[in-house]
Amino acid sequence: MPPVIAAAIPSPDISSISLGPLTIHFYALCILLGMAAAVWLTMRRWKARDQDPDVLWDIVFWAVIAGIIGSRAYHVLITDPVGYFGPGANPLDALKIWEGGLGIMGGVLFGAGAAWLVSRKNGVPLWYFADSVAPSLLLAQGIGRWGNWFNQELFGKPTDAPWGLQIDPTSANFPDGLPADTLFHPTFLYESLWNLAGVVILITLGRRFQLTHGRVFALYLVYYGLGRLMIELFLRIDPALMIAGQRVHVWTSLALILFGIALFAAITVKVRRNPEIPANGAAHSALR
Repeated sequence: MPPVIAAAIPSPDISSISLGPLTIHFYALCILLGMAAAVWLTMRRWKARDQDPDVLWDIVFWAVIAGIIGSRAYHVLITDPVGYFGPGANPLDALKIWEGGLGIMGGVLFGAGAAWLVSRKNGVPLWYFADSVAPSLLLAQGIGRWGNWFNQELFGKPTDAPWGLQIDPTSANFPDGLPADTLFHPTFLYESLWNLAGVVILITLGRRFQLTHGRVFALYLVYYGLGRLMIELFLRIDPALMIAGQRVHVWTSLALILFGIALFAAITVKVRRNPEIPANGAAHSALR
């Protein structure tokens, strides 16, 4: 690692520690810490709806497993298929999740599918879980993004900003043809701050407007999709599958935004036409 440049954000010079035969990767620790924080917040919101904690643990267990599988599959098959199946690549590297590479789009899709199946088995409306977990997803993502900092990956374009991120020029992720002292936009930090702010925004809007029946989750899709769209359109430079001249994440972010808007509108119309008293009464207003 070169000397830290004044007025720059340094990158860590290590990404793991070894304890005997065990190697602990900081990327994995960030993901696990994000998951733990998300479970804590979801549990608070779940209890505010007077729901059985045992049912939540059942949903979370399968949703997390499916989410990890979906996140990795999205990265391997959609984001960077050449890196795993192209010339000279080793497909078995797809199993090395500790080296980085999770696509939240796939995680949300697979996790939602698992949550729907388990909620249905337990006779709980999916929207109870969806609205409980929505801010928690942003919390997990906001913490998990710091794993990219430790791996020196997924940074943005070169910048002269005082908060530019320093990347080791000997790193495999350092772009070819740039001076060794080039600084980059710390997109991990931008997205982390955006997501953490979103936790407060979603909870506040849910309380203020008494949002139920999945509308908090719909807002999550719009909010996260908007932040990711801006970063993908204007900042990210890491390799990604291109479709119609744009990174694939641009199109998936647009899909999240449009689907979230349509879902919010459809639920709002349905609720206004068929007003219902929530089965667990005033608990719905306690913590959105």
